[in-house]
Amino acid sequence: MMMLNSTQVSYFTFGAYFDLGLFKYFLFMITMCFYVVSICTNLLLIVVICMNTSLHEPMYLFLCSLFVNELFGSTGLFPFLMVQILSDVHTVSFSSCYLQIFCLYTYANVQFYNLAVMSYDRYLAICYPLQYNTRMAFNKVIMLIVLTWLFPLLNILIVISLSASLQLCGNIIDRLFCDNYSVVKLACSDTTAINIYGLMYTFIVLSGLAVLIFYTYMRILKVCFCGSKQSRQKAVSTCTPHLASLLNFSFGCFFEIAQGRFDMNRAPIMLRIFLSLYFLTCSPLFNPLMYGLNLTKIRIMCKSLVSAKT
Repeated sequence: MMMLNSTQVSYFTFGAYFDLGLFKYFLFMITMCFYVVSICTNLLLIVVICMNTSLHEPMYLFLCSLFVNELFGSTGLFPFLMVQILSDVHTVSFSSCYLQIFCLYTYANVQFYNLAVMSYDRYLAICYPLQYNTRMAFNKVIMLIVLTWLFPLLNILIVISLSASLQLCGNIIDRLFCDNYSVVKLACSDTTAINIYGLMYTFIVLSGLAVLIFYTYMRILKVCFCGSKQSRQKAVSTCTPHLASLLNFSFGCFFEIAQGRFDMNRAPIMLRIFLSLYFLTCSPLFNPLMYGLNLTKIRIMCKSLVSAKT
């Protein structure tokens, strides 16, 4: 195959799409409904948290950051999917592909940082309730939110700069959307630098965050088993939605890694599509419903806001 470098590859072709006939209009409507529901639910919770001073507490400010990230991730995927579903030619320009990689990878990284910070917040609230306000002061909350977004942005910019400089031997991506791993697999130049950076980031940063989450929940579980009934109830009420969100995100990460790293050609096409989209479609819908229904303050504020408008 003739070698094409990154300046000559002007577009990528998606190999996972197939002819749906008129059924594509039904899928388009379903995708649009998912997007609208995701935007409305996350926006509603952001407005509720921002407009009510009683919710200007660390836990809810971290949740606001989480919901903003859900909007960011949804916008990075759903409009693109809707265009591709209706299109007869499933291609994307080189620059647009990397823009989507930037959006989706930033979303995934910020999500993981957010969940780690939220677990740390719950750890302080449950294990050190008397020192919580001092340890989680407003300035520290803002600093943690800024770092939650800044570190992933810097990481993704480095990844994209390493990936975009590779020489490519093809332009067919066997996915429904752009992802960096699929682009790197097309490279015919040396990928040692990006592979080493990816491994270092995974084992140092992401593994560190995973250890933090595991440690905080081990301490919270200890309080649940050894503490009073009131402390157990507080732990369960505030940690249940976070644990559900964390498990949902973990399953999504596993599906995404399995889809990219293993040969899935023998798997049914609908299963492959489900695995591809689960990671990016379920969290923006799941998280606002989970937190909105389970956290009493948010649920009451949402009801009052909706009833006031009606």
